[in-house]
Amino acid sequence: MHVIGTLSSDMYDVEFSKNVATMWDVFPGWNAQDRFGIVIYEPLAGIGATHLIQLACMCFYDVKPSRRAERRIYPEIFAIHVGQWWGSHGNFDFWPARREQLVSQDHRDILDAINDRGITRLAVPERPPRDLVHRRKEEDCALDRIVTSVMYNPSGRVADADFTVRSNNARTERDVKRVIRPTELSEEHTARVGRSTMLVKEGDPDFAPRLRELNVGITAQMRETAESRRASITENDRVTESYRFIRPELALKCL
Repeated sequence: MHVIGTLSSDMYDVEFSKNVATMWDVFPGWNAQDRFGIVIYEPLAGIGATHLIQLACMCFYDVKPSRRAERRIYPEIFAIHVGQWWGSHGNFDFWPARREQLVSQDHRDILDAINDRGITRLAVPERPPRDLVHRRKEEDCALDRIVTSVMYNPSGRVADADFTVRSNNARTERDVKRVIRPTELSEEHTARVGRSTMLVKEGDPDFAPRLRELNVGITAQMRETAESRRASITENDRVTESYRFIRPELALKCL
């Protein structure tokens, strides 16, 4: 459970219009029942929302500290892959396997997946809204529940950003590297980790096969593109991402 042990909320500097802010400004009113979801349409796109995902994880744990120390559960975060698997994001702690879901390109199926997972904080890629008609009452169901919706860009930077998130600790990039170039885990390594008193997903015999399944379509060129994008928003070994808020009703028109 890497997020529990390696990341903390003080590793991120949040700014709204160059004014100091916090993760609670990004996700105001976060409570113990909140669930974060990100919709992914292209290879390794979730890397562009790394800090947003990590902030959601920090909110999940900080709002109920027993999740870190006593229950040690994975954060309630979900990645919805549209059309095909766009690379495993499991190293961000989208685990167990049900936390990454494959749906068709039909916008109605995407909204079904959002609703089925009870997502309250939604991230969608930067794209124009369309005149979409969802299944009857599904839109109302989502709007009754979604508190925050944010636009991200797979590059890590959106146009006309409302806020930025900058890492101040190199540990925030460790799992980025593992998503781009996942480590091949041998059966021996998995078994050894599984016997450890520290329970981590790498010790789950299902973890390595799941990574291979979701990464089957990811090419060397796609990985190089992801690395190049990351390098372009890195300065002095620190990464700054930008995001834009979007009203939930408009976010649902961007699916």
